[in-house]
Amino acid sequence: MNIREVGEIRRHIRRDRSNMAAIYGCYVNDNREIVSEFRRSTGMMSENESEKYFGLLRRTLSGTIGKNLIDISFQTAQVMDGAEHKLLMNLRQTGLEDEQLRMDFYRKVMESVDLDQSFLILLGCDTYDVPFKSKDGFGGSNSEETYRFLLCAVCPVKLTKPTLHYVPEEKLFHDGGITNVVGSPELGFLFPAFDNRATNIYNALYYHRSSKVNHDAFATSIFNAPIPQPAFSQKKSFEGILGNALGEECSMDVVQSVHEQLSQRIALHKESKVPEALLISKEEFKDVLTGCGVSDAHVAKFSVDYDEAFGFEADLYPKNIIDEKRFEIKTADVSIKVAPERMDLIETRIIGGVKYILIHAEDDVEVNGVSIHIQDEPVTV
Repeated sequence: MNIREVGEIRRHIRRDRSNMAAIYGCYVNDNREIVSEFRRSTGMMSENESEKYFGLLRRTLSGTIGKNLIDISFQTAQVMDGAEHKLLMNLRQTGLEDEQLRMDFYRKVMESVDLDQSFLILLGCDTYDVPFKSKDGFGGSNSEETYRFLLCAVCPVKLTKPTLHYVPEEKLFHDGGITNVVGSPELGFLFPAFDNRATNIYNALYYHRSSKVNHDAFATSIFNAPIPQPAFSQKKSFEGILGNALGEECSMDVVQSVHEQLSQRIALHKESKVPEALLISKEEFKDVLTGCGVSDAHVAKFSVDYDEAFGFEADLYPKNIIDEKRFEIKTADVSIKVAPERMDLIETRIIGGVKYILIHAEDDVEVNGVSIHIQDEPVTV
């Protein structure tokens, strides 16, 4: 799914637009015991309450594609006879009304979620009459098809600290006690996918909130499909590959060039307003390194290490491996942050056999917020 398709479904998940008749929930304590299992009619809820439920489900369609929103692909054999796919299809076809199917799903979630606290599983089944949209982007009122989908959110439930709260009737503050509060979803999914603005039962869209944890046990249990490393791990893996594969050729200039070229591609992709997320292939990375003057032997080592870390010929989202708005230099004792467009201010040099990182400081210089002056060294005659 691309960003426009995700946004189209996200805009639909609202009280005044959704056709979701009920929201189902299962509250699980930190001992993995079901505390409560319920069905809430959206029509019987207050406007504020229903919008909070819809808001939690809607948040599983937020974040960045490739970082928080991961495309899941089912193999043909799974679609034909896979237990995981069959359960999702049955939940969808019954509109979540089959209690045994719901309990089977809840148990799979309970056994695989790695949250170390209580959590709430929310499920909704909705239909969306997909409006016609012409090639010029203008839509009409007629529907091309009906997209029927499941939406799941797994939300941590946190205990609040006891506080004083105001009671208007008494005009006094009293102990509010400890309450259980539902937090934003840590993970969830949309099934089936909405690809090319149509139903695609061969795919799902998986959501995880953290860029460091992808909850792969949950994804394996629900989809039985591999998922990529979390964005944070991808970044660390890529950095490690550059340093190890390039060896002595991994210079400041090479790292700067890689950062600049990836940043330029991100900027051009943003300007083009293409809805599909930008991906870069291994061959493109190799071309960047070759253009920096890296030797064929080190480029070949990079290729081997790349496949081992990310999978054979895998494409990567450049936003997962660089921060185009930040460039940082670190030693064991010093950290220097530079605006990426001013990387020209930094250079490395060996003076008298000692390695230095030099910063051009022609503009105002502050130390701990204090403007300082850099004095010329006295000339000895």
